[in-house]
Amino acid sequence: MSRPFTRHLTFQSNDLGKEVTIMLALVDENMQSLYKDRFPVVWKVSKFGKAGPYRAQAIYTNQLAFCKAQLTDGNFISAGTSVKVNVGQKTTLTEANDVFSFSSPSQGSSGFVQALNQTGALQDIAVGFLNKGDFMPTPALYFDEVGDGSHVTAQFTPILRAYITSDYQETAIIRGAIETPVIWKQDLSVLAENTVWNLKRDGVTGRYTITHA
Repeated sequence: MSRPFTRHLTFQSNDLGKEVTIMLALVDENMQSLYKDRFPVVWKVSKFGKAGPYRAQAIYTNQLAFCKAQLTDGNFISAGTSVKVNVGQKTTLTEANDVFSFSSPSQGSSGFVQALNQTGALQDIAVGFLNKGDFMPTPALYFDEVGDGSHVTAQFTPILRAYITSDYQETAIIRGAIETPVIWKQDLSVLAENTVWNLKRDGVTGRYTITHA
């Protein structure tokens, strides 16, 4: 089990010069089968105004959890049920009398989290993270139509990326590579517990940057 940690991130701007929307998502571009049978989920969408000070905050805790995904119009809406897992553990999803449940985690493959579908039907499963005090996990990675008897395996690395785009809503499943360039990325595991980041816009080029305050 990896050492537990929490990351408090603050993004801020002042007199940005143009209203803009920032989208945050945990996207590990090195993950196998990304955008094929596993898809990132939008975490945060925040608007920053043209003039004056603006601030947005995000909290990440590395307590992972599997959940049975409930979808509406292609968006991840909520977790029907969930179970906390640590890296190196596995769990099994079953169904009885229309009630779904995950088994208590047991020892699995080192470096991975794994969930087995034994419900007798296709299921949508997601892995996310659970902040202190949250009832259900925040989805981060969605697995599409996992077959009965099949399992999902993820080597989850918390690579957070920021994009300037208004094309996404929070909890939306990202079905393909994001077209707008990433303006900032960080491995949350190596950051300090509390960090502040300045969003700025170059008035000449129109390019945005996020730098450590």
